[in-house]
Amino acid sequence: MSTLLEVSGLVKRFGGHHAVDGATFAVAEGSITGLIGPNGAGKTTCFNCIAGSLSPDDGRISFAGEEITGLPPNAIFRRGLTRTFQIPQEFAAMSVLENLMLVPLGQAGENLWESWLRPRRVAVQEREIAERARATLALVELDGQAQQYAGNLSGGQRKLLELARALMSEPRLILVDEPSAGVNPTLTLRLLELIRSLCESRDITFLVIAHDMDLIARLCESLVVMTGGRVLTEGDPRSVLEDRRVQEAYLGSQYR
Repeated sequence: MSTLLEVSGLVKRFGGHHAVDGATFAVAEGSITGLIGPNGAGKTTCFNCIAGSLSPDDGRISFAGEEITGLPPNAIFRRGLTRTFQIPQEFAAMSVLENLMLVPLGQAGENLWESWLRPRRVAVQEREIAERARATLALVELDGQAQQYAGNLSGGQRKLLELARALMSEPRLILVDEPSAGVNPTLTLRLLELIRSLCESRDITFLVIAHDMDLIARLCESLVVMTGGRVLTEGDPRSVLEDRRVQEAYLGSQYR
């Protein structure tokens, strides 16, 4: 498989603290890759640099053969790279359907003149986007909540909404931050099935942060392990999770 995302020598400092300290790894196109490590390993900071919400102090990030280091989030989003958050960032006072309809770029209704001079075109496009949004909600089994306020959803449903919003952008790569955090086991399994299905049927690549080792081992084809801001090792789940250095990073000196 060809490389879709490449991170090389990534550095992000906060004062004198190196949250990410020279991290280097690659994500193959069409794969589900796990980014794991103990608390404070630098995983989320690495995600934030890839997605553009933080600007790296050094290093290089390449997506689909194009350097995206330091680009703003909207520019990275336009290239087909999007993300979900550990704590969902939905628009709580808008309906579930409206949350999805906001995502597509270049909507005619965003232009005041289009709304005045070509209201029919705006209406047609809005109907098309609404149809796409309903189909996406059906895919994640939230179609029954389409008209509810997004803020009324359960924690697990909000995670599904985050994934649905990501899908509305027609992405090539989705960064998924802690999909099982605050989610009951039934919805966690549903999320795993969705990610696996989307990877296979739509050729969407996933990079997933998770602390649940059982989840990661079942979901991912390859793992990247970070500790202290650096990449400790990478490889297939079995070899990585049996690595004594990984066990020590998670569980401490009893493995020395």
